[in-house]
Amino acid sequence: MLLPDVWREDYWLPSGVTWSDMERLSDSERPRPRDLFTAPPLALGFVALRYVFERFVAPPMGRCLGVNDRVTVGAPPLPKAGVLLHPEEPTSSTKTQRQIQTWFRLRRNQDRPSQTTKFGEAAWRFFFYLSAFVGGLSCLIDRRWFWDHRECWREYPVQPMDSALYWYYMLELGFYGSLLLRISVDIKRKDFKEQVIHHLATIFLLSFSYCANYIRIGTLVMLLHDSSDILLESAKMFNYGSAWKRTRDLLFVAFALVFLLTRLVIFPNNILHTTLVLSMEVFRPFPGYYFFNVLLMVLQALHIFWAALIIRMIYKFLKGKVRTSHDAKHSLEKIKTENFKSTKTKKTKSVFSPVLML
Repeated sequence: MLLPDVWREDYWLPSGVTWSDMERLSDSERPRPRDLFTAPPLALGFVALRYVFERFVAPPMGRCLGVNDRVTVGAPPLPKAGVLLHPEEPTSSTKTQRQIQTWFRLRRNQDRPSQTTKFGEAAWRFFFYLSAFVGGLSCLIDRRWFWDHRECWREYPVQPMDSALYWYYMLELGFYGSLLLRISVDIKRKDFKEQVIHHLATIFLLSFSYCANYIRIGTLVMLLHDSSDILLESAKMFNYGSAWKRTRDLLFVAFALVFLLTRLVIFPNNILHTTLVLSMEVFRPFPGYYFFNVLLMVLQALHIFWAALIIRMIYKFLKGKVRTSHDAKHSLEKIKTENFKSTKTKKTKSVFSPVLML
């Protein structure tokens, strides 16, 4: 009895709408829950494709951008267990406490991902987000709901779905599924928990919106998110290069502006307003309405969290620039003073002459 209750119409659909209403669409135009079984094989395919990309494609790209791995010193053979567990206690081992601490540091460095590994992960995401954004934009640019968000709910749920929208959904769902599959072996970041919540919320959001035929608003959400992720991953790629610091800074500034605009302005004022307010012009609230908007609210909470981190990074960046400029000016004045003193005592050319000519 549980399975039929899951698909109760009053859970998923607004009042007065039934699953039979969607049967007016042909099989190829109607989203069906069993279509979601396409996503797991796609997720596994993305995992395999990513392995090939990071192993054979990303390293040559990284070398072209000047990505170099640091030479790390491996940890020596493991000391006695007692020394490791109780380094503060006297022992007959020849290892000093300082040597034991050094061993732990070297061993910890061995587990840190290399620059090439970090570059490969960023490059993989960059190419997917770029492909998804270009493909999604070309798919949606001539749709009515792209320009008029009221069209997202007009004639709902009898809204046909073509093959382009189907594959747009399945590929995005498969990609986020692959990220969730690999999250335990990917590079651990400070926002690990937030990333897990984001991937889960995205997968639930895509799955629910597909089954309930919220495909029109769902495509707008996907396109909006991919727009800023392109700049983020490209900034990471150039960050790992040795001679692209200015390019990295410009890309990061562009990412910050696009992220703050799309996630804190467009998303709440257009997407959330469409789902919370404009949809009420067509139907009354129902459980699926609340569930869908709660997932969007979770994403918005994560947007605010990441926006705070970005603003904090921009503040530190600008503060560092001001401090660096002040320190450079102070150092230059010191150099000039020392050079003046040296020219008074000696008639030889100062070693700081090249610096003073800058």
